[in-house]
Amino acid sequence: MNEDFDVLVIGAGACGLCAAIAAHDQGLSVGIVEKMERPGGNSALSTGSVPAAGSRFQREAGIEDDPETYFRDLMGIAGEADNPGIVRLMTEVSAETVEWLIDDIGARLKLVTAYKHIGHSVPRLHAPVSRRGADLVDDLVGAVEKRDIPIAVGNAVRDLIIEDGAVKGAVVDAGDGKPFEIRAGKTILAVNGFGANRDLVARFCPEIAGAQYFGARGSGGEAVLWGEKLGAALDNMAAYQGYAAVADPHGGLLSWTTIEKGGILVGADARRFGDESTGYSGYARIVLAQGDHAYAIFDQRIFDIAAQEEEFRELSDYGAFKTANTPEELAAACGLDAAVLSQQIEQYNTAASGKADDAFGRNEFGLAPLKPPYYACRVVPGMFHTQGGLRIDREARVLCASGDPVPNLYAGGGAAAGISGRSGALGYASGNGLLTAVALGRIAALSAAKALRAAR
Repeated sequence: MNEDFDVLVIGAGACGLCAAIAAHDQGLSVGIVEKMERPGGNSALSTGSVPAAGSRFQREAGIEDDPETYFRDLMGIAGEADNPGIVRLMTEVSAETVEWLIDDIGARLKLVTAYKHIGHSVPRLHAPVSRRGADLVDDLVGAVEKRDIPIAVGNAVRDLIIEDGAVKGAVVDAGDGKPFEIRAGKTILAVNGFGANRDLVARFCPEIAGAQYFGARGSGGEAVLWGEKLGAALDNMAAYQGYAAVADPHGGLLSWTTIEKGGILVGADARRFGDESTGYSGYARIVLAQGDHAYAIFDQRIFDIAAQEEEFRELSDYGAFKTANTPEELAAACGLDAAVLSQQIEQYNTAASGKADDAFGRNEFGLAPLKPPYYACRVVPGMFHTQGGLRIDREARVLCASGDPVPNLYAGGGAAAGISGRSGALGYASGNGLLTAVALGRIAALSAAKALRAAR
C-alpha cells in the first residue's frame, strides 16, 4: 500500500476533531497532525457556542426557528458574500450538526436562552454551561481517544504532497529536523486562519491590522499559502472576527452581555464614541479608531446577568471591575473626568428612557437606563480570527478559480472561507466561526468517505 491513512486531517481544533470522528465512524482509517503542543486552536479560546436553527432543543424551549430564518439573519448583517450557497448550507445543516455533537459525540452543550447576541433574531446558540470552548474541545478530544484515532501534536505540516496535480498527503516536521511524509487518499485542511500572520492580516484585513491579536498562536495562514500555490480560489478575505472589549490588562473577554443588556463604552476622555449595539465584532474597529483603550460601563442588574458566565466571574475575582454608587465616584476610580462621565451617562439614560434620540443612533438599550451601583472595566479592542479562506463547494472540496476541485483536498473551519460576508467584521454573527468548524469538518469527512467508496 502507498497510503498511511484513508484520510489525513491537518489541524486539531474543533474542525479537525469533528472531521476525524466522522471519518472514523464511516469506517475509514484516519490520523490527525497538529503543529501546536495541544489540540484546540481558536475553538478552545471561543465561548464554545454553536448556532443551530430548528434544533429539538429549541422546540423543547418553545422557540420557533428554521434554516430560512437563520439564512435571512446571516445575510441581513453580512450583506454581500462571495459564496451565499455555503451560508445556506450551514443554516441547513446546523440543527443536525448540533444534535450530532450532543447525541453521537457526547458534547455537553445546552441551548442558551439568556441572550441571543448579534446576528440572531431568536436564541439559537448551543454552548457549554461554562461558555468556554475548551470544554467543547475536551469533549471532542475524549471522543477521538475513545475511538483510538491517532493524534500527533507538535507535528507541523511543512507542505502538501502534490503529484500530477492531486494532493497525496503532507510533509510533516516533528521538530527534530527530519521531515517525513504521511500519505493519504484524502486530505482535510482544518488549520486555523491567518490572524497570527501579520503580513497576511495587513494584506487582506488592513482595517484591524493595528489591533492586538488575541487568537490562537497557530493561526499562521498555511491554508492560504498552500492554496495560492495550488491555484485555489479565495473568498471573503476581508472578513474577520474582532472583539471590542477585551479586559485590560487581564486579557479575558468581557462578556458582551454587559453591553447588549444596556451598557456603554467610553473613551479615555470619558465620552461615548458610537453605537455600541453594532456588536462586539463590528465595533472593534470603532474602538481601535478612537484610541488604544476604552471603558465599559454597566450596572448591578447587568452584572448579575453576566455573572452567569464563568469567565466573567473570574474577571470579577481578579479585580477587573471598579464599582461605585455615583458616576463621579466611578470616574475617580478609573481616572476619568467626573463631569464628562456623569454627563454622558445622563444623556444616554435620557435616550434609553425614550425622552430623546440617542446621539449615535442606538435604539436597543436592554435594561437601561443605567442605575447605581455602577461598574466599569478597562478594555482594549482585539482581533481574534479571520473569516476568509479557501473557496469550497457544498462537499467542502477546495476549488480552483476555474471552479474545478483540487483533487483529494477538502477544507473547513479557519482554512475555508466563512459565512460572514465580505465586509470586514460587520458581518460576523455569534458562532459563525465554530459552526463552520464543526459542520464543515463533518461534511468534509462524509464527502471524503463517499468519494473513497466510489473509487473502490
